[in-house]
Amino acid sequence: MRIVIAGGHGQIALRLERLLSARGHEAVGVIRAAGQADDLRAAGAEPVVLDLESASVDEVAAVLAGADAAVFAAGAGGGSGAARKETVDRGAAVLFADAAERAGVRRFVVVSSMGADPDRAGGEVFDAYQRAKGAADAYVRSRAALDWTILRPGLLTDDAGTGLVALEASTGRGPVPRDDVAAVLAELLETPGTAGLTLELISGAVPASDAVRAAAADGS
Repeated sequence: MRIVIAGGHGQIALRLERLLSARGHEAVGVIRAAGQADDLRAAGAEPVVLDLESASVDEVAAVLAGADAAVFAAGAGGGSGAARKETVDRGAAVLFADAAERAGVRRFVVVSSMGADPDRAGGEVFDAYQRAKGAADAYVRSRAALDWTILRPGLLTDDAGTGLVALEASTGRGPVPRDDVAAVLAELLETPGTAGLTLELISGAVPASDAVRAAAADGS
């Protein structure tokens, strides 16, 4: 498969690109800065420089043309303020979804956040982040032309992945290594039966491939 990843230089995206390349897929990472390109090439991915905060739908659709799947893994980052949560975590996700529709790419996977809620109260930056993520998720779920899956990991860590997870509609809170998030994303992309599901992810006791197959079976 040819898989285009928004936020291609992110910590989860780079891990996913390595996994996809190792599995024989063609990974394409959308990045903002040309200086990030070598890191993507080292991960086995093709870099495309495009700023999703200023690009048009047609520009993004051109990148997505011919792809088999799209992954939205972009984020404004921990040091950003509320305004960029809106332009990146919501706005760029909406743009990427619209562009996927225009390019005819049905399979669409979103890396969201546990607790994402468009109606979340609170004035902190994290509240704005959860509102933006929740609004983006709601928009993607409204697109009948997309075979979407929304993945909501718990607290992300840089611990070595174990390959063992809990993946359910509701898991309760808990940590999960970024390695294991990437592993689950790779499995989701190869499991079209997970389309239409919003899934929470934390560390657990089930191998990632088995957890994804079980989620697909439960959702069918």
